Amino acid sequence: AQLHYSVPEDREPGFSVGDLAKDLGVEVRSLAARNLRLVSEGRQRHFQVDLAAGVLLLDSRLDREALCGQSPTCSLHLQLVMENPLQLHRVEVDVLDVNDNAPQFPKPEVLLEITEVANPGTRLPLEVAEDPDMGSNSISTYELSPSKHFALSINVRGDGVKMPEIVLEKALDREKVPVHHLTLTALDGGNPVKSGTARVTIHVLDANDNPPVCDPPISKVLLEENVPVGTLVTKLNVTDLDEGPNGDVEYSFKTSNNAPGKFTKLFSLDARTGEIRTKAPLDYEESSAYEIAVRARDKGSPAMEGHCHLRVELIDINDNSPEILLTSVSSPVQEDAAPGTVIALIGVKDSDSGDNGQVQLQIAKELPFKLVSSFKEHFSLVTSGPLDREKAGGYNITVRAVDSGSPQRATQKTFYLRIADVNDNAPNFSSPFDTAHVQENSLPGTSVFSVSASDPDEGSNAKLSYSILDNGMQDVPISTYFRIDQDNGTIYTVRALDYEQDKVFQVPVEVKDAGSPALSSTAVVHVFVLDENDNAPSIVYPSVPKGSAFHQAIPALAEPGYLVTKIVAVDADSGHNAWLSYQLQESAEALPFQVERRSGEIRLAQALRESEDSHRLVVEVRDNGTPSLSSSVVIVISREESSVQDFSKSLDLPPSSPEDTNLTLYLIISLVSISLVSCVMFGLVAARC
Repeated sequence: AQLHYSVPEDREPGFSVGDLAKDLGVEVRSLAARNLRLVSEGRQRHFQVDLAAGVLLLDSRLDREALCGQSPTCSLHLQLVMENPLQLHRVEVDVLDVNDNAPQFPKPEVLLEITEVANPGTRLPLEVAEDPDMGSNSISTYELSPSKHFALSINVRGDGVKMPEIVLEKALDREKVPVHHLTLTALDGGNPVKSGTARVTIHVLDANDNPPVCDPPISKVLLEENVPVGTLVTKLNVTDLDEGPNGDVEYSFKTSNNAPGKFTKLFSLDARTGEIRTKAPLDYEESSAYEIAVRARDKGSPAMEGHCHLRVELIDINDNSPEILLTSVSSPVQEDAAPGTVIALIGVKDSDSGDNGQVQLQIAKELPFKLVSSFKEHFSLVTSGPLDREKAGGYNITVRAVDSGSPQRATQKTFYLRIADVNDNAPNFSSPFDTAHVQENSLPGTSVFSVSASDPDEGSNAKLSYSILDNGMQDVPISTYFRIDQDNGTIYTVRALDYEQDKVFQVPVEVKDAGSPALSSTAVVHVFVLDENDNAPSIVYPSVPKGSAFHQAIPALAEPGYLVTKIVAVDADSGHNAWLSYQLQESAEALPFQVERRSGEIRLAQALRESEDSHRLVVEVRDNGTPSLSSSVVIVISREESSVQDFSKSLDLPPSSPEDTNLTLYLIISLVSISLVSCVMFGLVAARC
């Protein structure tokens, strides 16, 4: 077992430190019988055991400062031995600090010199007082006896030590007061407060009136721990406005009583230039900072000096690069992946510490991805926007890890992420409406037109098939006229087409991809049937059976220009194929008749001779197609003695009366009127066309 006690250092011998019997759990009367004794206490005896009372007593007065020096803690270790049975107990006694030491200056009297021309603000460093006590019992502050010319300034050094300086506040006059006597008092923080004093004698000197001045008086330098020996740390900037020897400055280290000469083993100082260099390797782990005090003294008489305080802080170097650990990658990723989809898991590590071990991950900003911190040193790469395989089929993603050291160290790793296709694009025709032409009477299987569509997807999502839709736009299903090759989109005829029956077809074509679900689009192909001259002219008037002739009588006294009759014919074709012309077929004898080429009117070309009773005409009607087709009609024209008789005969009526003659006149007038009106209407229609 181990017992733990504490005792202030100022207690007298015989002071009860602790109740051993109670703490060991044994009877007081058994201690003597079990031969309780102290062993292994060291050379000097500080404690004894009172067997009668069973307590641990102080044998001699303790001095914490003598026992432990400046250590923050002070403990004494004892061993207790008891027999029957044999037992060993460890006792630890903490010696508590008591404010039993007053501050003390290294010298009871301090001699200082200052020129009479020193400017207000001039500082005179003083030696630091020492107090062996620790904590709040150590030196707390300094006080200076009242003076018209001097005041006290206290600076705190980097290690917390208070540095007293005398500051000149009012100009001096050596002729009036050549020597100033002051008292410097050091006060600790104990209760009650203890103090120590030193007499300060300041001699006012004549002449050299400008001391060296360090600019700045307190400075800090950052230095890497691995700099080579001989590296320049800094060059002190000290100025002395005097000339000659009074302005010639020499430099020297000013050691401290608390750490005499520690930094002088690591740094060198050039007495002429004030350059401070390293003279031994520096180790950040041994000490992260050094406080250097430099005295700058001129060669005047009396010499004047200035003081520079330099703090050198070492910087831990960044000598390890970050490491990227690609834990998992999901490749390929669907192009319709929602924002926030995890693509990869990435870990990082850096063997350095502090800022040198703080790592940040980066990727290019233009990528549709971002890094999300999952927890310390672990990141997720997720999508930050929509993906489109048709624009980018994959991405080379470079992940860069950068630490926070100086200089920064970086590592990067690149991996390829493939984007998988989704059927998100419908096929598109090059044009939603197309026009095609096909000759009528073409053989079934004739190629009419080829439609073309494209799909930016890939694989089965871009495999296209074509079909014709029967949407009821025609009276007869369109599939009875046309078919389409489902692979290349070529439209073929199923049967021969007849221009006279159907002049134009609207063929709706659908293209569909093989995706799931399948996407489609439609286009309409207008197929115009081109006319072919496959219909011969048909004679409407006169209408006679095939192989028969049409008989027409004319007056015997008819004059040239007399309208005998008019041939009327039509052609089922259109365009040039329907343009008709009329002509008489050549005969062995000259005929006194002529046919108007365009109108088909047969007129008397010359008066009939008495010997000519009848004439046989063959009128041919021919279209303008290629090849040209024709029809013909036979007309037999005979001469009658009188028109009245002819008319009567043609009507097979009895001899006409005056009333019948008037009726004939009316009929002629009516026919002429109808003809005139028809001509006007035909003219208007022709003008509009």
